[in-house]
Amino acid sequence: MSNAANATTTSVAGPMPGTRLHDGYVRTVAQDTYFWAWPMVNLYNRRLVYTKIPAIGMAGPVPASPLNRLGMLTDYIVPEERIVACPNQDVVYGIGCLALDLSPVVVQVPDFGDRFWVYQVVDLRTDGFAELGKMYGTAPGFYLLVGPDWDGDVPAGITGVFHSSTNTGIVIPRVFRDDTAEDLAAVQAPVSQIMMYPVDEFDGVMKSMDWTTLPHYPAAGDGAEEVRWVHPETFFEVLQTVLDDAPPLPGEEARYAEIRSVLAAAADDETVAAVLAEVAPEAETELIAPLFEFRNYGLPLAHFWTTQSNGAEFGTDYYTRTAVARSNIFVNKPVETKYFYQDLDSDGQRLDGAQTYTITFPAGGLPPVSGFWSLTLYNEHHFFHPNELNRYSLGTKSTHLQYNDDGSLTLHASATPPADDRRTNWLPAPIGPFSLYIRTYWADTAILDGTWQPPPVTKD
Repeated sequence: MSNAANATTTSVAGPMPGTRLHDGYVRTVAQDTYFWAWPMVNLYNRRLVYTKIPAIGMAGPVPASPLNRLGMLTDYIVPEERIVACPNQDVVYGIGCLALDLSPVVVQVPDFGDRFWVYQVVDLRTDGFAELGKMYGTAPGFYLLVGPDWDGDVPAGITGVFHSSTNTGIVIPRVFRDDTAEDLAAVQAPVSQIMMYPVDEFDGVMKSMDWTTLPHYPAAGDGAEEVRWVHPETFFEVLQTVLDDAPPLPGEEARYAEIRSVLAAAADDETVAAVLAEVAPEAETELIAPLFEFRNYGLPLAHFWTTQSNGAEFGTDYYTRTAVARSNIFVNKPVETKYFYQDLDSDGQRLDGAQTYTITFPAGGLPPVSGFWSLTLYNEHHFFHPNELNRYSLGTKSTHLQYNDDGSLTLHASATPPADDRRTNWLPAPIGPFSLYIRTYWADTAILDGTWQPPPVTKD
């Protein structure tokens, strides 16, 4: 064989174009692809929804905005929210969808003073590509988000530029507030200046918005579970566009070529297309659905807690990326937030609101953070369980917590209220399965290196 012929053959990534593919091979490639591409399809389908939003408004209880803009809440998120599982009731949220192929985007950062804040900015893979937050020492100003093909000039007055490897992404500001009326009033000024808009609207002036006057649209979802963002029946139809938006990471070239060859074959062969149609719902049920339960993935810790150490920095850790996307998508980077997940009590039994539980942090043993920490309770669908106290988390924000005589802190979780002297430390639970979730924002080294771990969840 000539050197030229050999070079041509070995440069092909994946099957040669036109290769006949048998059903078993197609099924194997399709199953594998469904798993690793699921988070990207999830996020891209959110973009498709945002293209239909005419102006910044409220879709039921959550902000909704056109591409390259964001909307903000003015208070904690409410239990009826269904667009993202495992919401946080310690912050004022915002959300917007990036389409950097349409335009670079300017994100405003107001002066938050001493208040904790962080903007999560992720690409199509849900990996973070910007550092905007109190832990980074970010200065107030205007920050430019640009796509992979951008080579324009940075306008005068831009404080910093962040480059995304994909054109599609999500921006989620989080601004801490405690549970007092005074702090609710105080947080309104900076929240009003959190804005995002195409670069051609940038004039160097800090814009503001009264987020209480937004128009209202129908809610994105009103069932018990998270909005269904991935549809098996259309998964492989949208996948080609998703792959075009997210170029392969180093080492992924053959993986991309393999699935592209299958998609090309499906376009010309009904038999191959039928295999894809059969595989998608099977993969959703057999591969994706089990990852909703925290106990089915993550790094195991003492007392049946689990965690992960590469949130929003997944790279080619497809298992963790997909597991997080299915159970609690849009987690922050570890330097921003470290998470701990719990489905089980200290005996390894499923948490159930029919029982009563305690979690006791020893004196001096609260999560060591420079930001804030919280313990949140979620129902079986990873959403808040409505209760008369309107209480879904306890932690730094909670000004009413009662400590034990020895300085320890005992928190309670159950469907039935504890004695009156313990109700200030009680998280109401549904009767049935529930999960606990510890967030540690701007965690200290002891959390990041594993020296600190959560105490057991003990059945009374």
